[in-house]
Amino acid sequence: MFSRKSSDDSTIVELIASSLRRDIAFGTLLPDQKLKLNELRIRYGGSNHSMRETLRILSTEGLVEATAQRGFRVTSATEDDVRDIKMVRCEVEKLALSRAIELGDIAWEGRVMAAHHALQKAEAAAATSPDDLVALEWDEACRAFSFALIDACGSPRLIDLQRKFFDQSRRFRLAQMREGRLDWGVRQQRQKGLLAAVLDRRAEDALTLLQDDVAAELRQ
Repeated sequence: MFSRKSSDDSTIVELIASSLRRDIAFGTLLPDQKLKLNELRIRYGGSNHSMRETLRILSTEGLVEATAQRGFRVTSATEDDVRDIKMVRCEVEKLALSRAIELGDIAWEGRVMAAHHALQKAEAAAATSPDDLVALEWDEACRAFSFALIDACGSPRLIDLQRKFFDQSRRFRLAQMREGRLDWGVRQQRQKGLLAAVLDRRAEDALTLLQDDVAAELRQ
C-alpha cells in the first residue's frame, strides 16, 4: 500500500506540473528559458524533491529539457520544432482516428458530439472575449474534443502519444489566439465537417479534415 505521505507528494507534483504546463502554454515561461530550482520553488511551492519530480515528468512530455549543466529549460520553439510536432501529431491522430471510426460504438459517438458542442460554445466565447480564463477554458475544450475523437481507438499507447504531442502544441495554438490569427468561422465549419464525417463513418474525409485542423493550429 502507498503511504499517506507518498500520496500527498503525488498530489503536490500533479498540481505543480499543471501550473507549469499552463505557464509554458501561455508563454509566461518562454522557450529556452532556464528553470532554476529555487526560483521555481518560490513561485510554485513544493520541495526540492517534488520540483525535480515535476521537471522529470515534464521532460518526458517534451515540455522541458535537460541542459548540459544538469539543469532544465523550457523546450525550444523553432520553426523546425513546430514542423516536427505537426508531422508527428498528424500521423498519430490520423491513425488513432481511423481506428476509432472503425471500432467506435454509439456511446463513443455521443461523447464526440458532447465534446464538439462544448467546443463550439468555448470558441464563441473566445472569439468575443479572449481573456486568460476564457483562453484556458477554450484550450481545455480543444483538448477534450481532440481526445474524444480518438478515445475509441483501442490503443492506450496511441492515446498517450496523442496527448503528449497535443500538449506540446498548446503554446503555438494559444499564441495564434492571443495574436488574433485564428479564423473562427473557418474553424467552426471545419469542425462541423469533421464531426459529420466521423458520425457518418467517412474515414477518408474525416482524416483530411483532421489534418487540415492540426495544420491550421500549428501554422506559423
